[in-house]
Amino acid sequence: MSHQFPIRVYYEDTDMGGIVYYANYLKFIERGRSDWVRQIGIDQNAMRDDGIVFAVRRVEAEYFAPARFDDDLLVETKTQAVTGARLIVEQSVMRGDELLFQAVVTIVCIGEAGQPVRLPANIRLMLH
Repeated sequence: MSHQFPIRVYYEDTDMGGIVYYANYLKFIERGRSDWVRQIGIDQNAMRDDGIVFAVRRVEAEYFAPARFDDDLLVETKTQAVTGARLIVEQSVMRGDELLFQAVVTIVCIGEAGQPVRLPANIRLMLH
């Protein structure tokens, strides 16, 4: 399952040289994941009401080329693995055909007290 989310680079996303600040790629991929989750039908507000939220446990990131002010980018999100306890996604930030950034993100669920909990079965089914 793959999802694409367009992003335009704004001035606030860049450093003084007009290049996207490295930490903003994490914001870009978060927006892509949030849109992907919503699109497949997972209601994060309902999850929170049930005492469960998604949390990023691990990010492995690689930077290949800089994005610049006013670039049109595309965040692509693909499911890599779904287990009872975690969701692993691969996310890429592209400018046209050029790969700028890539990350593997491990997501888990946590309960109200911050303890790890299993991914709900209905959500695991939606993610396959």
